[in-house]
Amino acid sequence: MSRPVRALAAAAAALALVSACNSATPKADGPGGIGEGGGAVTRGVSADSIKVGGIVSMTSAGGYSKKDTDLGAKARYMRANAEGGVNGRRIDYIGAEDDGQDPGKNLAAARKLVQQDKVFAVAPMSSVTFTGADFLEQEKVPTFGWGTLPSFCGPRYIYGFNGCLVPSPGGTLNQTWPEGIAQVLGGAAGKSVAIIANDSDAGKFGIRTFEQGFTSAGFKVSYAKASVPATAVPSDWSPYVKELLAGTDGKAPDAVVSVMQTPNNIGLFTALKRGGYKGVLTDPTDYDPGLLAKEATKQALDGVHVLLQFEPFESNDPKMTRFKADIKAASGGQDVPLNMHMLTGYMSADLFLSIAQKAGKDLTLAHFQNAAQSFSDTDTLVGDRAEPKGQKDSFGCGALVQLKNGTYEVSVPFKCHEPIPFK
Repeated sequence: MSRPVRALAAAAAALALVSACNSATPKADGPGGIGEGGGAVTRGVSADSIKVGGIVSMTSAGGYSKKDTDLGAKARYMRANAEGGVNGRRIDYIGAEDDGQDPGKNLAAARKLVQQDKVFAVAPMSSVTFTGADFLEQEKVPTFGWGTLPSFCGPRYIYGFNGCLVPSPGGTLNQTWPEGIAQVLGGAAGKSVAIIANDSDAGKFGIRTFEQGFTSAGFKVSYAKASVPATAVPSDWSPYVKELLAGTDGKAPDAVVSVMQTPNNIGLFTALKRGGYKGVLTDPTDYDPGLLAKEATKQALDGVHVLLQFEPFESNDPKMTRFKADIKAASGGQDVPLNMHMLTGYMSADLFLSIAQKAGKDLTLAHFQNAAQSFSDTDTLVGDRAEPKGQKDSFGCGALVQLKNGTYEVSVPFKCHEPIPFK
């Protein structure tokens, strides 16, 4: 068939699809549907490009921002394009939509990317809210992000770059945090922890998972509540400090584990220190040199052990050296302070690219999903990866860093731990 005839045939097929569907978004399955052959065009895929977008909380009511997630994704896509793209196609990364950590905006961003921008995939998705998950799953849009929300555990088209971190019963739990704190304390035997989170679905699930994880590691959990308002940072932390320090039989816990974001952690840790607490403080979010610009913030976070689920920036691993070079290139040759949001975007993009590469030159949704069903690789910045294992289980790797005198130091080196069954 000549090129003009092929073009007419493709146009006719596309017109037939539009005429057959009332929705602004074509369906991604069925005979002739997106990615399933039958002469149909795969949404977001052309002969020489793959269109990808992101959803990131660039802004929030509390001032917290994950904007550098977008930079991290851009850095990885830039390198992919410099190396020839994916099976000859360049990545057309259109950037990330800002959901403002607002559930309504998160869904709106997902709809825009699919219905208006016609992306093949969403990578990265980084927010504490993921109301767009059901829509993206329904529309069969491969989506990649940090698997800290239940929506990353179970759906067919949604992938956590380090696996599923909040599994349903039958899945597993990553033990990096409990095992790391045990190492910091010289063992878990006879030690207690208090776990606190925001009063949100994510916070409640975090309490449930980490309470089980720390208990399994041998700790006594003296306090575990999702009690802090999710919509605003408390102006008075004294009631929470009083509860936390009461512990068991009036004895303060050996470690306070905060499953919250930076503004809450600053307030909580400052209040705990003023209350005389001398134990271990730890959280999963405050690995960001940019936080150290303000003296009050630096003091509040000093001594805190931060959970990482990737190789620390302080590592001399060649993969980390390459990551730093990619971030510098994406920043116009400027040296910028590194943070975990950059890594979130970078590794979300990296997992998408790795599966897309395996899918081959004939990139359709079906071929992408087939590639994901048997995907595995080793020795990445998040350890060994495998799908669909990662849609049910964590990849099980991580490290701890501690802020000391204005700089981060590795307190527990990057290591993979055997996950435990989630009950």
